[in-house]
Amino acid sequence: MASADLRNELLCSICLSTFTEPVTLRCGHNFCRVCIDQVMNTQVVSGLYSCPECRTKSRHRPALKKNITLCNVVENFLSTRPHKEEVIGICCTYCVDSAVPAMKSCLLCEASLCDKHLRVHSQSPEHVLTDPTTSLENKKCSVHKKILEYYCPEDDVFICVYCSAEEHRGHQVEKLDEPFEKKKKKLRHFLQKLIPKREVIEERVQSLEELWRKSQEKSSGEAERVIALFIDIKRRLDDLEDSVLSEISRQEEEMSLSLSDVIQKLEKKKDELSRKMRHIEELCNMTDPLTVLKDPDTGDLCDPEEGGDEDTGGHDMTHNVDVITGMLHEGFSDIMKYLQTISPTKPENKRKRYHWDQTLPSHTKASPLSGTEYGGDGVIVRTGGAGGKVPAAAEEKIYGEGPADILLDVNTAQNNLLISDDRKTATWTRGIQNCPETAERFQYNQVMSIRRFFSGRHYWDVEISGSGRWIVGMCYPSINRRGDQSWIGHNNKSWGLYGVQCENKYSLTHGNKVIQLPHQISSDRFRICLDYEAGQLSFYELCDPIRYLHTFTTTFTEPLHAVLWVGEGSIKILREEQF
Repeated sequence: MASADLRNELLCSICLSTFTEPVTLRCGHNFCRVCIDQVMNTQVVSGLYSCPECRTKSRHRPALKKNITLCNVVENFLSTRPHKEEVIGICCTYCVDSAVPAMKSCLLCEASLCDKHLRVHSQSPEHVLTDPTTSLENKKCSVHKKILEYYCPEDDVFICVYCSAEEHRGHQVEKLDEPFEKKKKKLRHFLQKLIPKREVIEERVQSLEELWRKSQEKSSGEAERVIALFIDIKRRLDDLEDSVLSEISRQEEEMSLSLSDVIQKLEKKKDELSRKMRHIEELCNMTDPLTVLKDPDTGDLCDPEEGGDEDTGGHDMTHNVDVITGMLHEGFSDIMKYLQTISPTKPENKRKRYHWDQTLPSHTKASPLSGTEYGGDGVIVRTGGAGGKVPAAAEEKIYGEGPADILLDVNTAQNNLLISDDRKTATWTRGIQNCPETAERFQYNQVMSIRRFFSGRHYWDVEISGSGRWIVGMCYPSINRRGDQSWIGHNNKSWGLYGVQCENKYSLTHGNKVIQLPHQISSDRFRICLDYEAGQLSFYELCDPIRYLHTFTTTFTEPLHAVLWVGEGSIKILREEQF
C-alpha cells in the first residue's frame, strides 16, 4: 500500500506517468519538463501563463527549475521497484511447477537452468554455459546444430567446428575471442569520438538556456517600461479629464450667474414697461385734454429702445467647450494652454515662484549680457556670452505651458547609477547594479530619458544633491555609449552644463569645447529649455530672480533626449509641484 501511495505521488498530472526530468514552477507544483513546455507553448497566444493544477497566472513565461530531489526519488523508486519482467525473467526449463528464475543457459542442451538444476548439470566441456538467454538457437549452427565457435573473415559469418573443416576449409578462421576484442576496441574508439561531440552539444544547450534566460529578463524589463509608460499616460489623462471637467463646471456656473443677472434685469424692465403701458392706457381713456397734455410721464415720447438685450455670453462659453473637446485629438499641452487663456481669473499659486524681470518691448531688445538679443516674440536670436537676466515676456511665451514629464531609461543607465522607482532620480553608488551589458547602456556614469523631443518648445528642471561633479543636458539617441566620445559635451551629439559643486565652478560644453561661466552659482536648481524648430537649447539658474546662463544655437538633425552624468551625489528631475 505504501508503495502504491508513493507511486501516485510520483505521477505527472499532465501525462499521468512517472516523472521524467521533473521541474518545479514558482507555485511549487511539479511536472515533466516536456509536458509543461508543451502546455506553455499553447499559452503563448493568450499572453498569460498558468499552472495546470492551481491556475496561478503570470504575464511572463515561468522559468523551469529542475527538481533535483524529486528526480533522485524517482530514480531510486524505479531502481528498487520489482518489474514484472524481473519477476518472470528467463525461467528454468525444468521447473515446470513454478516459475523459477534461471541462473545459466546451456547451449548444448538448449535449456535454461536454475541454481538447483545447475548443480546437477553435466560439467563436461561440450556443455557451454552462458548467461540466461532465450535465443539459444541463434548461438548454434543451423546446419550442424553445433555451437558457433569460430568467425570466418572472408565470408563474414560465424561457423561451428564442422563448418571450419568443410565449407570453410582453407579459410583463415578465428576463434570468437579475437573478433570480439577487435570489435570492442573499435567501439571504444568510436565512443571516445562521441564524448567530445556530446560535450559540445551540452555547452550549446547551456548557452541557449542562458540566452533564453537573458531574453526573458529583457522582455520582463521592456514590459515594465511599457507598464510604467501607460501608467503615466493614464495619470495624465486623469489630470486632463479633471481639468476639462472643472473648466466646464466653471463655465456652467459662470453662465448661470450671468443669465440669472440678465433675467432679473429683464424682469425689472418688463415690470416698468407694464406700469407705463397701464398709465398710457388710462391717459388714452381720459376726455380732459389739459390733464393729458400736462402729464409729466408722457412729455418726451419715443420708440422703445432697440437692441437693448443684455449679452449673456452663452455663445462664447459654448464655443470654449467645443474648442476643448476638439483639442482632445491634438494633445495635452495645447488643451492646458488653452485653459489658461480662457480662464478669467487664475488662482493664486501658493507655491514658491521664481520672478522674472519686467516686461520686454515688442521691438528687439538686448539683454544685460552683451551679445545676446531677443526677438519680438521673445525668442532668443543670438547669444555671445554667458550670464544674464531673462525677460518675463520671452519666457512666458516660449516655456509657459509647464515642465516636460521626464522619466529616466534604466536600460541606458551605467551600472554604478541607481535609478529611483519613479525614474526621476539618478544617484551615484559604489555598488554595482548587475544590470546586463547591452549596446544601449553607457560605459560612464550617464543615463538618458525615455522620452524624446522632435518638435515644439519644452523645459525641464533639475535639483543637484551632494558636493560632487555633475553634467545635465540633452543628446541625440545616436550618441556613442562607449569610450571618451560618449561623455556629454565631448562630441557633436550632446550639449551640457558641467558643475563642480564643492569648487563652485561651472561651464558649458559641446563639441569638446568648453565655455566657462564667469560668475558664481548660488542655487542647486537649474532649468533646461528647448526650442526645437529654432534650434536653441538654453540653460538657466533657478535663483530669485531666475538668471539666464547660455544658449546653444544650431540646427537639430535628430530627436533629443534629456541626459545626466552623476559624478557623486544625485540629480533629481523636478515635477511641477516641486518648484
